[in-house]
Amino acid sequence: MPPNGLHENTPPARHIETLAAELSLAPSRIEAAAALLGEGASVPFIARYRKEATGSLDEVAITAIRDRLAQLAELDGRRAAILKSLEQNGHLNEDLEAGIAAASTLAELEDLYLPYRPKRRTRAAVAREKGLAPLAEALLAQTGIDPQSAAAAFVDAEKEVPDIETALAGARDIVAETVNEDAAARSRMRAYFSDRALLRTTVIDDKEVEGAKFKDYFDWNEPAATAPSHRILAMRRGEKEGVLNLRLTPPEDGAISLLMALFVHTDAEDGRQAALAVEDGYRRLMSRTMETELR
Repeated sequence: MPPNGLHENTPPARHIETLAAELSLAPSRIEAAAALLGEGASVPFIARYRKEATGSLDEVAITAIRDRLAQLAELDGRRAAILKSLEQNGHLNEDLEAGIAAASTLAELEDLYLPYRPKRRTRAAVAREKGLAPLAEALLAQTGIDPQSAAAAFVDAEKEVPDIETALAGARDIVAETVNEDAAARSRMRAYFSDRALLRTTVIDDKEVEGAKFKDYFDWNEPAATAPSHRILAMRRGEKEGVLNLRLTPPEDGAISLLMALFVHTDAEDGRQAALAVEDGYRRLMSRTMETELR
């Protein structure tokens, strides 16, 4: 048996260290609580009858330990699954493996995996099949090329690229997906959504009478970060009952400006093409996933 009577279900030492830092508690107290939880003891039981073992941790602290350990275990499981997928598909390298090992949240982990995750046949995938990836890379690099001249080399009726504009549109689709899948961009956008998102509700056409109990939210907006829970719940109910349209997004200009600063480096023609792709990447792809996460 482990020292101090701890159960073999005690979590890995790195998890104990993580919780000790996050909760400002002695590792031994966390380890003791974790072992008791692993044996099946309930939070109230541990708080009331195992004070000597845990150093008198209360129910709030024990619940925090239980929930965070569950999150870390889920993170470890997902990390292992992602590493296995990357290795099986030939994508794993030292830098990627190190990044995945260092990821401390599921969101970080999924952002790193996103470019390699098997996905449905997207517009960008179709464009890659047509051989437009080099054109996309040129637009993203913004070295001063003339996009029209560069795109002319990719016109190919057999590949369903009949003209220059089709080639450029396909290249922009690839750039848009690249922007959406960039881990650093997603991290910064996630923080922007968290800080600046607004809850906006409008009434669905012809639902004014049927949804009269939600009339306060027929045309409403407020910062999501400070909205009280009872109003959020009311808006969600109105949406669920088909009375309200609900959006949870920050000011679009600010979000797009954030991405422009990361990906657009010139106002020359190739930079303008990149800017179009960045706007599309935000509006069509990133804003939707960020809104879903925040919800």
